[in-house]
Amino acid sequence: MVYIFRSRHMAGFFVYYRTEGITMNRTAKIGVAALLLIVAVSGGYFYGKRSTPSHGGAGGHGQETVYICSMHPYIVKDHPGACDICGMDLVKKAEGEGISVNELRNVAHVALSPSNRVIANVAVAVAAVKPFSREITCTGIVAYNQERQGKVAAWVAGRLDRLLVKSVGSPVAKGKPVAELYSVDLYNAEVQYLLAYKTIKILSSSFSVTFPINTQISLGDAHERLRQLGFREEQFDKLQRSTKPTVRIPIYSPFSGVVTEKLVQEGQYVNVGDPLFSIADLSRIWVELELFESDFPYVGTGQEVAIAAKSYPGQVFHGRVEFIYPFLDPRTRTVRVRVALPNPELKLKPEMFVTGMIRVHLADSLVVPAGAVMVTGKRQVVWVESQPGVFVPRDVTMGARSAGEVQILAGLKAGEKVAATGAYLIDSEAQLSRGGEVTAQPAAAPAQKDDLDMSGMKMKK
Repeated sequence: MVYIFRSRHMAGFFVYYRTEGITMNRTAKIGVAALLLIVAVSGGYFYGKRSTPSHGGAGGHGQETVYICSMHPYIVKDHPGACDICGMDLVKKAEGEGISVNELRNVAHVALSPSNRVIANVAVAVAAVKPFSREITCTGIVAYNQERQGKVAAWVAGRLDRLLVKSVGSPVAKGKPVAELYSVDLYNAEVQYLLAYKTIKILSSSFSVTFPINTQISLGDAHERLRQLGFREEQFDKLQRSTKPTVRIPIYSPFSGVVTEKLVQEGQYVNVGDPLFSIADLSRIWVELELFESDFPYVGTGQEVAIAAKSYPGQVFHGRVEFIYPFLDPRTRTVRVRVALPNPELKLKPEMFVTGMIRVHLADSLVVPAGAVMVTGKRQVVWVESQPGVFVPRDVTMGARSAGEVQILAGLKAGEKVAATGAYLIDSEAQLSRGGEVTAQPAAAPAQKDDLDMSGMKMKK
């Protein structure tokens, strides 16, 4: 009698046989045993193939078992747990549910819980369209106002008997003498003038005598000669009253200012036209600023400039752009801009280093905080909050910067939220979780192009 048993725990069959009352020869016994062995092996193979579960978990077809959040399906993990956003238990992803596991893992996003946002110091700002001003900061030096500089020169050859200005830095006033000069040429011209003047005066007392023409010519020549030597009208009056020639003539300053150079000494002989002093009026000075190539197209004459100096912290001096030099410095790649400003207390000294700030008003623009934009080589990326606590990268085109804000020319729309702080921490978390650089989403259409001039190059009138 043959008995066949099937086990639930082992693949295959147990075969047991015994003979009861049947006499079998040895050859028959061997044949029956071989047949039973073949039946047992075949049955075990087919049963094992049917009952063995597929590898790869619930999804089947070779897929690994993954767990997702019912509320946030982009939260994908390979083990059970809680959602990083809402805290709900993760469920096993069923076959055919949404996108594939690889697609889920390729979605560039970072999900942060409220506590993680606080730890990472992530703050969100809304991209908004508003009036935008570009602040151009530059450096420069204080310079003399060349329109208020000059030299005091000798009008006649002679010896400097007396210097009324002793040193550099001394103040001088317009019309006041700065030196006294002894000159033989001056003495001879005065004698000639007095002789002609006295002759005409004597002849004018007699009604019967007419003035000789030569005397009148001589008086006119002497008068003109003294004027060329620096005589003033009040000096002519004084000479006519005293009727005595003087050998010293005062030299006057043509304008007020301070002495910046002293070129002579007392007792020194000078010729006609030799400079004695250099004088500069510092009550109105120049500041020459250096603008980079990318900045000077925004600047025009008449724009207001704020000037700050380290010598006067917290104090701002205001001036206006007076002239833009028509050439570029090939070494520094900068253009010089001249700013004129009043200096009544003479606080700004020539050759002082200063900083200038020029505010340029541009067209209304889409702006975000400057910290929201990450510049990585040739790319400019922001992290957009697509859902509460979920950030995705977005390529943008950045424009001008101003006072902690940056102009966005393309890639964002008004009203979208971006990570204003902590963007680099979010990017680091994304790279660590994906083992490389995160691919940003395609850029969105530029915001309000029909209504806005997003180039930033057109200034408001």
